Amino acid sequence: MAGTVSLIIVLLISVVFIILGTTKFKIHPFLVLLLASYLTGALAGLPLSDIATTIATGFGDIMAYIGIVIILGTIIGTILEKSNAALKLAEIVLKLVGKRFPGLAMSIIGYLVSIPVFCDSAYIILSSLKKSIRQKTGKPSVALSIALATGLYATHTFVPPTPGPIAAAGNLGLENQLGLVILFGLGVALVAMFTGYFWAAFAGKHFTSDEDNEEILENISDDLVLPSGVKALSPILVPIILIALRSVATYPSEPLGTGSIYIVLNFAGQPINALLIGLFLAFLLFPKFDRETLTGWIGEGITAAAPILLITGAGGAFGSILKETHIGETLGNLLADYQLGIFLPFLIAAAFKTAQGSSTVALVATSALIAPLLTSIGLDSLNGKVLAVMATGAGAMTISHANDSFFWVVTQFSGMDVKTGYRAHTTATLLQGTVSMVFIYLLTLVIL
Repeated sequence: MAGTVSLIIVLLISVVFIILGTTKFKIHPFLVLLLASYLTGALAGLPLSDIATTIATGFGDIMAYIGIVIILGTIIGTILEKSNAALKLAEIVLKLVGKRFPGLAMSIIGYLVSIPVFCDSAYIILSSLKKSIRQKTGKPSVALSIALATGLYATHTFVPPTPGPIAAAGNLGLENQLGLVILFGLGVALVAMFTGYFWAAFAGKHFTSDEDNEEILENISDDLVLPSGVKALSPILVPIILIALRSVATYPSEPLGTGSIYIVLNFAGQPINALLIGLFLAFLLFPKFDRETLTGWIGEGITAAAPILLITGAGGAFGSILKETHIGETLGNLLADYQLGIFLPFLIAAAFKTAQGSSTVALVATSALIAPLLTSIGLDSLNGKVLAVMATGAGAMTISHANDSFFWVVTQFSGMDVKTGYRAHTTATLLQGTVSMVFIYLLTLVIL
């Protein structure tokens, strides 16, 4: 029992170190996770000569799975931003939904755009469009702002190839079943999106922002040259469809056989190949092929991918240390009697998210922590692992407040003061995470 207690103490020390390092001391999450890996390995009694090797192996394994995917996805997102394709997607959705439901339009726009584009930058990209819609419809700014923010947040934490969910899927051994993760993620994210939308409608009636007093004279959609809808949609939809079709083709029952269709889908649906096809489709959005686009835009995407790669890789290293020290197994045995089940990854991720602010860090660290626990909490089946990713995603959105950069992006680009931000945005993310978790729990009653 002494060994169990000491390992749990080591785990608590490492978690507190991560939280304090990223919040109080403002150290970059990459360095905090890397140092936490060394600290955990040393305190748990790993031979000092093995710690660096274990860290390097964990870093390399997660990079082999996700590194190129993150880079390609980030480049696609940058091209969508630079070419105004993200605004074209917004225009399409607004036409489909109509001016009667501008809040719903903003939610759907966020839901779609945040799959390839990080929610922080996506909100900034779409901020002018939101103002234009407010001018056209006269709807409260808070309602439109929160609808957009929660729509973006929904797919950001649930749907690959967004880095957090795809890293969590890799940590839980689902690299060959990303299509299934995407399918479940889209469904759970839809619940989160509608939760945010209904709260946004309520918040718009009770809270105001400085933006409600501004007169918006500029209509950004009329002033910009936008690409066609097909060109704007294809870099997002085609990779997702290919990944999903590969999951169908590689299902154990072989529904599509083993012939040429299987061979093509098995190749094209591998995440790296699917995202590369998406990148080639994104090239069609270039106004011209020159140094600015081929070097500048792509270079910006690569630069934006760097911190994501570092955090994800360090999370893989931390997970490798946890696996090598058997801390996860020890924690699993300790928690087995509490029957937390699917709520365990949710609670751990929510604690990480609320304490240190980053949804990506919460997803990566929590998935690494619970990977050895899946058997003890009854989630070691294929569907169980997928739902564990979903539960981790629900926790990773609970809650966004002052230590989260997205909180400040939403409030500053919407004219909200901090008090209104907590009432409108922070409450929205709490509701999204909680309602999503309830829905995930109901899914476990049906499919597990």
